[in-house]
Amino acid sequence: MSRQLAWCLLMLRLGIASVFVMWTVDKFVNPKHAAAVFEKFYKIADLSTELSYGIGAIQSLLLICFIIGLFRTFSYGVILVLHAISTFSSYKNYLDPWTYPNLLFFAAIPMLAACVTLWWMRKYDLFSVDAARAGAKTS
Repeated sequence: MSRQLAWCLLMLRLGIASVFVMWTVDKFVNPKHAAAVFEKFYKIADLSTELSYGIGAIQSLLLICFIIGLFRTFSYGVILVLHAISTFSSYKNYLDPWTYPNLLFFAAIPMLAACVTLWWMRKYDLFSVDAARAGAKTS
């Protein structure tokens, strides 16, 4: 397998993780913002600080697995589903792109494509714990 492909998949994984890291940290640093996001986009009202911390803790564990490439089918798949939910829950912003800051929401679409690509190509993601455990060669 091509080392170039493995490097590309690692870069996709780290790029996707950079966004999820910020969303996770937000749940700890600014739980009121997290609550506002949950209410506006997911119709979940009154997210408590404690629940924000709990979601952040679970998301942190998932992110660790995702970043190191552990349980790739599960961790890459859950990240894909979470980002798809986030992307599709913002559909109203796509219908009115010229109202600020709606144009920024379009960045979610290529990231969703990156998540799908990474999940489909996960067996070629050789710079991962799963590949190392399977004895994958990176030459």
